[in-house]
Amino acid sequence: MGRVHPQALQLLSPNCSFTSKQETFTLWMKSLVLNGKGCTVFDSNGQIVYRVDNYNCKDKHEVHLMDQEGNGLFTITRKQYKLSRFWEGYRSPATRNDHKGPCFRVCKTYKISRGGSTYEVQIGLDKNQPCNLKIESITGKSACKIVDEFGVIVAELKRKKSPCGVDLGEDVFTMVVEANVDISLIMGIVVAYSLINCKM
Repeated sequence: MGRVHPQALQLLSPNCSFTSKQETFTLWMKSLVLNGKGCTVFDSNGQIVYRVDNYNCKDKHEVHLMDQEGNGLFTITRKQYKLSRFWEGYRSPATRNDHKGPCFRVCKTYKISRGGSTYEVQIGLDKNQPCNLKIESITGKSACKIVDEFGVIVAELKRKKSPCGVDLGEDVFTMVVEANVDISLIMGIVVAYSLINCKM
């Protein structure tokens, strides 16, 4: 199997999480912690920018999205209301008991769709006018796209291929994020999506 990313792994200095242009990332659905669950995210230079490390593999009710230095960005927790299950993301260091409430919520919708599944994403839950995103996945393919309420693609996730076109593995993905988007928020949504689908 080829290397997850061809460049040397280095840590980034802190920077703004909003994109000024389209950016590409590599997601490796593995934790760098021995026997841990999670994922590691690299930028286009091969530098670690985000990570999720779950030291308690038996407890998947709460995970933490961190930057390259281990600073918490989001706490993502599993919730259940009656028969409905969903995941909520709270900006760190805020917790699920913070009066501001969650920043986003991801839940799977059970509508019949042709060849795929749909997930509803509500963001800005602590504001009067939340906006909605949608995750569209394709059955049988490890790919999905996040679109806004007008159907415009905000981010897209698909299997990563080597320069010669060979898949790097079922746990290695390319994520393209469009300009003027909060990357950490998109990453939090992707983590929740992965947890719903037991990919982490």
